[in-house]
Amino acid sequence: MQRHICFLVYSGFVLLDLSGPLEAFANASRARPSGYRFTVASLEGGLISASCGLQVATQALQVVDQLDTLIIVGAPTAPIDDRMPPMAAAIRQMSPRARRTASVCTGAFLLAESGLLDGRVATTHWNYAPQLQARYPALRVDGDRIWTEDGNVWTSAGMSAGIDMALAMIEQDLGKEVSRAVARMLVVYYRRPGGQYQFSSLQDFDPGSDRIRTVLSYVRDHLRDDLSVERLAEVAHMSVRQFGRVFAASVGVTPAKAIERLRIESARPLVEDGHQTFEEIARCFGFGDADHMLRSFVRVVGRTPQELRRSTRQAKGNAGAGAGNKGDPSPA
Repeated sequence: MQRHICFLVYSGFVLLDLSGPLEAFANASRARPSGYRFTVASLEGGLISASCGLQVATQALQVVDQLDTLIIVGAPTAPIDDRMPPMAAAIRQMSPRARRTASVCTGAFLLAESGLLDGRVATTHWNYAPQLQARYPALRVDGDRIWTEDGNVWTSAGMSAGIDMALAMIEQDLGKEVSRAVARMLVVYYRRPGGQYQFSSLQDFDPGSDRIRTVLSYVRDHLRDDLSVERLAEVAHMSVRQFGRVFAASVGVTPAKAIERLRIESARPLVEDGHQTFEEIARCFGFGDADHMLRSFVRVVGRTPQELRRSTRQAKGNAGAGAGNKGDPSPA
């Protein structure tokens, strides 16, 4: 039995928020013909204009049937206007008929308005995460994550993150091999973990100095090692005093703070994954021990590794319970 994926669009939606995940599911269906079928829907049906001006033919939402997954796409800005009330009402009506409901980018605002995100962890594009949290205090926004799964509700960050979320859904539905095959066909990284930051610290740190870029790359490749200022100065071919001054001027933070952020960014997916002890992870990424790693996470992330792991396990447990309640269609 094919799983029916319905994308809900509206005037001014972002085309990539639709086409990226849609193409991922379409490739999965080419690899496994029993995989998915698709509908692009809007409230009234007919031609709907994307933000780029391209028009997309849609089906009226009320005639969509046998729904497996409902995905609400995003807009270039938070859709807080006259589109919101009728969209939120339609989502409230349709979501109980779906095994899972999801959003891409600012589509999370419509999910939140519908009440589906109350009490859940959600994400959206990093630029709109503070606005989402302020407008909807009943949910908890994690603006760092690429995508989240809390029970049967999924949310993702902007643009290409919708593809990452789709690959995770494909893995859940059809297995890792199909998901890997789709990633290869789309020439994208195989399912970036949801806990990965929306943008890399190496990208965030944008030094004007080639020597400092070399140092940052060295740090990323040697997180397990003793990254003393003396060693990094050697990599940069500078004196210790000159290196400290040039690094802070180029990057905006001290070498110690930059190293801490890079270690946390690399360690967080393993912390949330739950397969390794905190001591093992701490040694692997140069924290020294679990206590030092805990203090770093509290300082930078605002949460302990234990809290991150616990919330991830809770979300996975809710997802399993949700799937059990709704029933997972068996592939033909």
